[in-house]
Amino acid sequence: MTDFRDLRIAIIGAGMGGLGAALAFAKKGFKNINVYETASNLGFVGAGIQMPPNVVRILDHLGCWEEIEKEATDVKETSIRQGSTDEELAHVSMPDMREKYGFPHCTGHRSSLAGGLYNGCLKEPAIKFNFATSLVKVLSWAPKPRILLKSRVQGEPFEVVADILLASDGIKSITRTQMLSELGLTSEEEDTGQAAYRIMLHRDQMKGDPEMLALLDCDTVVRWIGERRHIIAYPVSGHTIYNLSTAHPDTNFAGATNTTYTTRGEKKAMFEVFGTFCPLVHRMLDLVPEGEVCEWKLRIHKTLPTWVHGSAALLGDACHATLPHLSQGAAMAIEDGAVLAECVSRIPADKLDDAETVTKTLKVFEMLRKPYTTTLVDLASHSGRVLHLGEGKAKEERDRLFRDNGKSGVVPDKWASPDVQKMIYSHDCVKEVIEKFDEVFASIAQGRTRICV
Repeated sequence: MTDFRDLRIAIIGAGMGGLGAALAFAKKGFKNINVYETASNLGFVGAGIQMPPNVVRILDHLGCWEEIEKEATDVKETSIRQGSTDEELAHVSMPDMREKYGFPHCTGHRSSLAGGLYNGCLKEPAIKFNFATSLVKVLSWAPKPRILLKSRVQGEPFEVVADILLASDGIKSITRTQMLSELGLTSEEEDTGQAAYRIMLHRDQMKGDPEMLALLDCDTVVRWIGERRHIIAYPVSGHTIYNLSTAHPDTNFAGATNTTYTTRGEKKAMFEVFGTFCPLVHRMLDLVPEGEVCEWKLRIHKTLPTWVHGSAALLGDACHATLPHLSQGAAMAIEDGAVLAECVSRIPADKLDDAETVTKTLKVFEMLRKPYTTTLVDLASHSGRVLHLGEGKAKEERDRLFRDNGKSGVVPDKWASPDVQKMIYSHDCVKEVIEKFDEVFASIAQGRTRICV
């Protein structure tokens, strides 16, 4: 093999990370990209999602942003309010995102983002989707990864050989569990103590309430905060749907002995969780139909000892799952794919069949991304702790900073804090590869970094 474009790329999982990775590799000219997805089809569902400038930069680079932007809301400001009274604690204007970072900060429906990525993939003849196909086991990690898959259509398990294996199989990643086990390492879950309701209210439901309609028709992200809980809300789908996502104490999952991540909730229990919140919030929660309350456990893992083994790498939630308080989960996963494609395209022609070079190249991806994503995961956790403060001096200081409205460059809600926004939104992950790949690869080649082969 003399051309990196001939490398066979196998991707496990067609979530945001898998779709983004497939499209990024296709845009770099790779000719053989297979995506294996357990679901029979993508069946786009889900709730709202934020698309900050750093990921819009990648979506634009991949050629799919124009379609996604049609239904997106261009966020102009954020309002942080006391949950119990609806009193505004801070109002941070964000009118100049495009001017500052070259791209807007938008909100949208998760299906619009995933659908835009998927439609982009369908235009690329190099990408083949294999639905209803699950990973059973990784049979070998190097020099050429061999994986055992099972299709619900074909029935019998079958083997696939690839040159590079990318695991975007989520927080419950089978690949990660097996990888670390074979290396004598473990993946330790970190108990967040938090769960979430995700709610979508349609215009027809809200049309009789002027306060609700004002929220739906504006370009504002609103966060109502209280002790150990909060709600973040914003319009999506061309201002036809109002999305609410909560974070609150985990009680339904806490005593569970299995790995259930979702459960059918009760409307009464949801009202009890936000019983001290203001009438406006209660009116919105009351619009949720009985029997349609779903609750998610918010799970993350402690920092993994490695993302790479042989010619395989983890990406997205499989290696850096995060709490949603910074709105960077999907963004980081999509960025991962772009960085991987850029790194792999830099393997020299005479080293394409050299397993050690492939491993080192994947390790460059890890070394570039791990410090950055770890920082964001930690910031999201920190932001949640600050938002959920109870009465006391710490809350008084937090509220004082809120009243400053970011004039000092700092807002306690890190998602809305100008200093954090600058750090994240100005970050160009592809440019970083271009500038640093050779230096990082050289440090690995000189043995300054441990690799797992």
